[in-house]
Amino acid sequence: MGRAEQAADAFGKLFGGSPDGVWAAPGRVNLIGEHTDYNDGFALPIALPQTTLLAARARTDGRLRLHSAQGDGRITELAVAALAPPAVPGWAAYPAGVVWALAEAGHTVGGADLHFDSTVPTGAGLSSSAALECAVAVAYDEMYGLRLPGPELARIAQRAENAFVGVPCGIMDQMASVCCTSGAALHLDARTPESHRQVPLDLPGQGLGLLVIDTRVSHDLGDGAYAALRAGCERAAVLLGLPALRDLPAGDLPGALDVLPAELVPLVRHVVTENGRVVEAVARLRDGGAAALGPILTAGHASLRDDYRVSCPETDLAVSAALDAGALGARMTGGGFGGSVIALVESGSEAAVGDRVTAAFGATGHRPPRLLTVTPAAGAHRLAPEPGRRSAPDPATRGRGGVRGGAS
Repeated sequence: MGRAEQAADAFGKLFGGSPDGVWAAPGRVNLIGEHTDYNDGFALPIALPQTTLLAARARTDGRLRLHSAQGDGRITELAVAALAPPAVPGWAAYPAGVVWALAEAGHTVGGADLHFDSTVPTGAGLSSSAALECAVAVAYDEMYGLRLPGPELARIAQRAENAFVGVPCGIMDQMASVCCTSGAALHLDARTPESHRQVPLDLPGQGLGLLVIDTRVSHDLGDGAYAALRAGCERAAVLLGLPALRDLPAGDLPGALDVLPAELVPLVRHVVTENGRVVEAVARLRDGGAAALGPILTAGHASLRDDYRVSCPETDLAVSAALDAGALGARMTGGGFGGSVIALVESGSEAAVGDRVTAAFGATGHRPPRLLTVTPAAGAHRLAPEPGRRSAPDPATRGRGGVRGGAS
């Protein structure tokens, strides 16, 4: 029995009957372009093979019932009309927030029975929260016949995390989860997500592998540190008279740094140079030289460590050990304060690099890291039944118990 069938079977045991469908939304790793999206900048993520599965069925009574195979076994039951931040605690805030954000945006949506089962590691900087949100967004889009484009679904999911959960993230994680394609990296311009482009990335074909090293140091972007970084960047943009730091040309960086308060200098330097690294990485990939990404990744980590200061001893150790073992490049990925490191390696050396990192962790008293070898995967999609086999709910019944805008 495949994962989709298992999710549908678990749904039946929990809620009775069959789901309307089973959808999958992936986690992501970001190759380069960290903390740039909320500065209207550039990023280059890929979707992971690891996904959050959602078996879902629309309801006509305005009730929202949520269950996670990774949870405590309880079903959380909510009224769609009563959803409002910060009324929902814990993991359920992410899916509930998407339903709230859809209603707030003026879409007619009702309740649903939702069962989740995820293979995206939590707290690892691999966007498990975005996978949870985007699974709900694509399922609701089909169940309620919304027919929203991918970037709009990503905005809905981002709105849920910003306003309902309380994490002021940019849009990169959600865009990656919804809009990535297999065998490609997503070249994202956060100012205009609709203009995203797919950049072919055939790592095996170029004799390369991408190793993800989960340091198992859990991060919590809701603890205030992330918000403080974003606020610092926004303050710097105001002081420079710019809409966002994305609008500061690299050639003007030295002069800008001379007029900023000392505490904002490293933040601005990171954002501007990181945008440049994304542009350089895309150019290398378009020339067919994925191996040339190595030094770009390593430079990005140095900037995150020294300027943005979101690294930690475990991520720094993983990077240095991977490079010592022959990795072409390595860096922390995700928001920071723990999480994961990616290492670009030659095909066949993944195990050796992973062993060296594991040994380094053991020698310094850290828990062994979790290791994953990944290739660019597809964004959020329906798994079962096959797309097109089931029609959207009848609008005449979809409105019963539904909410259009102004959820409170």
